[in-house]
Formats: sequence, structure tokens, C-alpha cells
Amino acid sequence: MSAMRRRPVLPTHQDDMEKVGGKPPQSRLCFLATLCAMFWVLIFYFHFFVIANEPGSAGADTAAGAAASIARAELPLPEPERVSDPAVPLPPPALVSEPPPTTATVAKVEDEEKPTAVAHQEAAPRDYAFQRALKTAENKSDPCGGRYIYVHELPPRFNDDMLRECERLSLWTNMCKFMSNEGLGPPLGNEEGVFSNTGWYATNQFMVDVIFRNRMKQYECLTKDSSIAAAVFVPFYAGFDVARYLWGHNISTRDAASLDLIDWLRKRPEWNVMGGRDHFLVGGRIAWDFRRLTDEESGWGNKLLFMPAAKNMSMLVVESSPWNANDFAIPYPTYFHPAKDADVLLWQDRMRSLERPWLFSFAGAPRPDDPKSIRSQLIDQCRTSSVCKLLECDLGESKCHSPSAIMNMFQNSLFCLQPQGDSYTRRSAFDSMLAGCIPVFFHPGSAYVQYTWHLPKNYTRYSVFIPEDGVRKGNVSIEDRLKSIHPDMVKKMREEVISLIPRVIYADPRSKLETLKDAFDVSVEAIINKVTQLRRDIIEDHEDKDFVEENSWKYDLLEEGQRTIGPHEWDPFFSKPKDKGGDSTNPSTNAAKNSWKNEQRDVDFV
Repeated sequence: MSAMRRRPVLPTHQDDMEKVGGKPPQSRLCFLATLCAMFWVLIFYFHFFVIANEPGSAGADTAAGAAASIARAELPLPEPERVSDPAVPLPPPALVSEPPPTTATVAKVEDEEKPTAVAHQEAAPRDYAFQRALKTAENKSDPCGGRYIYVHELPPRFNDDMLRECERLSLWTNMCKFMSNEGLGPPLGNEEGVFSNTGWYATNQFMVDVIFRNRMKQYECLTKDSSIAAAVFVPFYAGFDVARYLWGHNISTRDAASLDLIDWLRKRPEWNVMGGRDHFLVGGRIAWDFRRLTDEESGWGNKLLFMPAAKNMSMLVVESSPWNANDFAIPYPTYFHPAKDADVLLWQDRMRSLERPWLFSFAGAPRPDDPKSIRSQLIDQCRTSSVCKLLECDLGESKCHSPSAIMNMFQNSLFCLQPQGDSYTRRSAFDSMLAGCIPVFFHPGSAYVQYTWHLPKNYTRYSVFIPEDGVRKGNVSIEDRLKSIHPDMVKKMREEVISLIPRVIYADPRSKLETLKDAFDVSVEAIINKVTQLRRDIIEDHEDKDFVEENSWKYDLLEEGQRTIGPHEWDPFFSKPKDKGGDSTNPSTNAAKNSWKNEQRDVDFV
């Protein structure tokens, strides 16, 4: 019985070769090749298009990279252009643009052997509406680059209407006579030869509002385009507004114009650029007139400087608060308002050549109701000294009301005593410096932490400091202290005082000094620098997050580039804000009211 052969399930390779004469059959080879190709196509499709496109898929980036690698392997790789972050224009009045979507930066391939560059993401910098203003400073052909000022066109109720009702601006003084000559007041005669023949006026000490605005009208870099402005000026007569309602008016009336102003400003597109932090205004009075803490009817002044929106603005006052950051002191107006450089230079030369027979002098009245005042001690010391000239102003002496008598005394003195007035400061300090007399201060709040824009921070260059506590206790002789200063040092200090004269006077608003900077120029430059630095800090995210407002006076004393404060030798003078002006319900209120009483007597310098 023959054995049976098992039939193979599939024909063997040898059988196929035999059937076709040694060549494999084409139909089966094509079938196998097609099947294999479809398998790999499905694998690639599933991997690169299904998995890679799923949101959040961990393989998405890998798939994209592999696909890019395949593409580069099949095609010659061109030299790619570097992708830059697109600029995102910021339409005003938005303050800050939202950062645009990040864009991938493709690394440049320089050699085929280098590995494929890995894409990375960079966040585009924020764009701010004020950056155009900053860029104007880069235009070296523009003399106003970085110096433009935009002035709000306020409704007349905020300024001009007040001047039309000038008889209502003070309870005791008709201010209308001081409105003449662009706010300088009537001209002063020179019968006694104390003044120059031109440029001298009977200027009221509270006229800075008008003088500053009229000087601004002559500013060479005004612009109607707020987008290029380095700062924005608000020509509101804040000092006149508070003056007309201080006595016999409720707090609603006292605050009305300030609230109205804030409401008007906040509706303007210029305000929205920085929320008012690039705005500034002038109030020609002491800061305490604008810092009422409570809403009690007995509170003094208005609350302009405490309004949230107003806190963003910078306010220029004749005396600032050491413990607040939104007001800055500028000089009281003197009687001298030159029209050209030559007027200033001639006056300076004259002050250098004067003989000064008196070692020191004092013009003022005692403050018997203020137990902390040292005026009585100063008057006593001056009376008993053979080298002191005294002009007592509480005895009704007419010379205390005479600008020529005051200036003549200062011109004949080497040193002029400048204790605190009813508040920290007094106009007399600037009148004495105008006469080339070296001021003697007894409290750092009278000048050193006030006029840091206009006077050297190194106060020993132009003044003498005698702490008032020693005088109050009778431990200090003013005459001995001043005599101990070497004559060469006295000469050097007097020259420094005379050199400072342009910076502490306001030029005639109807003209402009050619090369010298007056108090207006110095103030505007300081405001521009302040706003410019703030804008740069915002862009670079360098704003001081640790700023302590109660230590504002310390920050004002820092040199350029410094940001850190610490213990200071003057801490004892400012450690108790409520002792002098920090609390509007007690001492500062009394100081402000006493200041108004002196205005009632029409004595500007006491």
C-alpha cells in the first residue's frame, strides 16, 4: 500500500518556480507589496495626524518635530529668516496692552551637520501709550524732544472766573490789585535805591497759581498732541479756590470745585494714559490748606490732596508735607521778576559788592501762643547783641510792611535768621537769599526737606543749621556760633547763595530769561524728570514696591540712583507727624489759621 502525500496548505516556493519556468508569479508579489504599504500608511497616519492633533497630547510636539525632519530630509533646507516679535500698537486711552501671543523663533541653520534647531518662545514686551512720548527724547534734532508739555483747556470756572471775582479771594485783602502785570502786582518804586530800576513788584506771597500759569503760556515746548507730552499741566487755581471758602463755608462748598475738577479730568483720554500720574498742578499755599483729614465742619481747608484720584497727580505748593508723596515745595514768590538775563547778572554783581555791617539780623514777630516757638529767644538774643539788626513786627512798626525796609536790612547783613513761621516755612527765607544774605535755619522742615529741586541737598554750602532745641533751652549763643565760621567760609557760602538767586525767583511772565533757569524752569524740569523716570520704571518693572509714604522726606534727600533709605539724623524732627501739621484737626489747623491772621495784618514775611 503506497503512502499518501500530504497536500501543503500553500504551494511551496519551488512549486511556483516550476509552474512559471523559474520566475515568481507577479500577482502575488504586488498583493504583498500593496498590503505592506497600506500597513505603514495607516501607522504614519495614526501617529502623525490622529495622535499629534489631539489637544494636550504629549506626542504632539514630537510628531511635529518628526514631520519637520521628514520634510527637511526630502527637500533642500532653505536659509530661514529670523522671526521678530511683532509690535502691538496701543490705541489710547488704554494704559497697558495685553501681551500678544508668543511667537516661535526659528534658529538659523548654518551647517547641514548641525542638529535641527529647537523652537523656543519669547514673551513680547508690553506696549504703553506713553512710549511715543519717551521716544521723542531720542530725536536729537528736536530741541523739545522729551520736554513737551500738554496743557488742559479747563472750563473757566476752574481759573479765569476766579480772577474776575478777585475781591472774594481773601476775607481781609482785596487781591484784585495783585492781579496786575500777569500776577506780579503793582511796580515798586526805587526812591531809596534798594532795588533795581526795573523788575520789582509788590507781589503777594500767594500768587504762584497765576504767575506759574502765565509763565507756562511762554513755555517753548507746549504741544497740542498729548501723546508726545512728557507731562500734563492742569491750570486749576487751587490756592485761590481754597482761599475763597475757608471762613464761613461748609465742607461741601470747600470741596466742590476739587471734586468737579477730578470728575472733569477722569473723563479725559489724557487721564487714562497713566491714571493721572503724569499730571501736575499748582496750589500757591501751604499743603495743610489742602489736607483736611475728616469730614467734620470744624476741619480746616479742603481735602483735595487726600482725594484718591488727586493722589496720583503731583501738586506744587509753597510748603509740602514731609509725610506725603504727592506734593512738592516750590519757592514763595519774591519781589524781583527780571525780564532778561542781564537784569539778574547785574543784581548778582551788586549783591557781591555790598558791605555788610551786621553779623546777623531778624525780622518777625514772637509767637507767645506756641510753646515750641523759639522766636522769643531769637529776639532776646538779637536785642542784647551789638552785631544784630532787629526789626520787630508785632509793635505795628510800619517798616515791617515795607519791602524796601526789609530788603535793605537783608542787604546789610551777613546772616539772616529764619526760624519756623506759623508753619515750617516763610517767604522771608527767599527774600533774604535774594539780598545775598546767608540764611540760618533751625528746623530741617523750613528748607532742607522742602525745596530739594531748587536748593543744594548739601545745605552747608549755602546755609547754617542750628537745631532749635539748643536755642529753646538757652544752650546756644547765635552770635558765638556765627562768629566761629571762618571769613573765607562765609565768603564762599555767600557766593553760593548769590549763585542760587536765579533758581529761587520767578521771571516776568511776559518775557523769558535767555540762558538762566528761574524757579519755574527748575520746577518744570523736575516734574518732567519725575514722570520720565516713573514711565521707565513701569516699562522695566522697577517701581519701588517697598516705598513708605511716611518717609517721603527721606526719599527726597536721596542722591540720583539711590533708592534705599535708613535711619537719618533728622528723624527726631519728623518722628511725630501730629506735632506739626500731621493732624489737620489740631496743630496744623492752628498753624494755617495763624498764617491767615498774618495775612490779615498784610505781613508777608513774618
